[in-house]
Amino acid sequence: MGGNGEGAVNADKRPNELLGSWFVRSGWSKGELARQVNRRARQLGANHISTDTSRVRRWLDGENPREPIPRILSELFSERFGCVVSVEDLGLRTARPSPSVSGVDLPWTGPGTVALLSEFSRSDLMLARRGFLGSSLALSAGPSLIEPMQRWLVPAPGALREEPDQSAAARRGGRLSRPELDLLESTTRMFRQWDAQCGGGLRRKAVVGQLHEVTDLLQEPQPEATARILFKVAAELAELAGWMSYDVGLQPTAQKYFVLALHAAKEAGDKPLGSYILSSMSRQMIHLARPDDALELIHLAQYGSRDCASPRTQAMLYAMEARAYANMGQPGKCKRAVRMAEDTFADAVDWDEPDPDWIRFFSEAELHGENSHSFRDLAYVAGRSPAYASLAEPLMERAVELFAKDTEHQRSYALNLIGMATVHLLRREPEQSTVLAGRALRIAKKVRSERVNTRIRKTVDTAVRDFGDLAEVVDLSELLAVELPETAEAV
Repeated sequence: MGGNGEGAVNADKRPNELLGSWFVRSGWSKGELARQVNRRARQLGANHISTDTSRVRRWLDGENPREPIPRILSELFSERFGCVVSVEDLGLRTARPSPSVSGVDLPWTGPGTVALLSEFSRSDLMLARRGFLGSSLALSAGPSLIEPMQRWLVPAPGALREEPDQSAAARRGGRLSRPELDLLESTTRMFRQWDAQCGGGLRRKAVVGQLHEVTDLLQEPQPEATARILFKVAAELAELAGWMSYDVGLQPTAQKYFVLALHAAKEAGDKPLGSYILSSMSRQMIHLARPDDALELIHLAQYGSRDCASPRTQAMLYAMEARAYANMGQPGKCKRAVRMAEDTFADAVDWDEPDPDWIRFFSEAELHGENSHSFRDLAYVAGRSPAYASLAEPLMERAVELFAKDTEHQRSYALNLIGMATVHLLRREPEQSTVLAGRALRIAKKVRSERVNTRIRKTVDTAVRDFGDLAEVVDLSELLAVELPETAEAV
């Protein structure tokens, strides 16, 4: 065996049928895959990797490549197919990475959460390249994701009270005054507004930097009440860093931030915030074509916060439950969840207590947008069903109408314009679809969101495939090629 670290001898070698299946479906040649592996390895700084077609053939024949190649292959195939393709899915063995760098099965302790937040945010600021933080970061899915998240519900000892310096900090009154804590919370609100207006690509690293500063404060002695507030701020910032990473296409990075945010929310004792973080994880799983995982995460969120979340938060969770059922092809359960979302949102009007800032985005426009997307997704799962497209249309029209008046949530406006365009394609109305997609394209030029860009591209690709001889479709396709920016890099 060569000395480049690319393979391990397997005395009982058999063809890797799993890897072979993914490889055949990808449409790549052995040379193309080798070139992509080498390019990704250089991005990671693994300059010793030098793969060629004969090496790829050995992997297909059953040779087990050494790290970081299994993780690189997992990323490449995940990107190719738009869903999580784990190392195990590829039939490859991999050494268990340290939890500080990879994976989601982390210790549920206050000091451990702070240390991991600090380490990960620092690595992100220094090393992030296309979502890689070192060679071992990869997406988790299925039981390896769901089972560790279930521990969110397990009561934990009061880790904050066990810190030996807490009493001394309390006697000194702590380092942070109430106005300083208020400023941290208001800064988080400001970052959230920037994300809604401008997309995840513009201020992502600013959010990560602020998160790192907050973890520095948590590493110093603080009174318990102050520490809980700081954990809450850290949870919100980590969730927002995850959301922005998801928005620009850095999926493994996004998942890691979501997981760390859930840990911080647990330390803060904030179950509604934890349920919101789980909903973000669920949305990511729907995006990655894992609706079963999305449903598990939403049910975990609902179970953990059913006695304390506001009606607005519960309505959002029902809407996400509907999205999961839609993508699983279960119309009855989807429709029931849609009704529950609508009924529970109506209760929010009479809710006496103010909602936390992180859920205020879930407006009437967002409710209609989510529910219409559920029916749109059902239409696709049911083979482009016109009946479900008809259910989606009035809800999507109302969402677009409301978002058109909302200057703060421009990304949501663009996404719902695209959603309406897809509904018109389902109803075989391409002229109307191109008008809406064109409006979304104008917003996309101002919003740094790879999610928006990707959805416009997919919608136009569908229009070209189904109605490619129509002048309006040809014009939009040409405009798209000129004006839509390339994949935005996280900044």
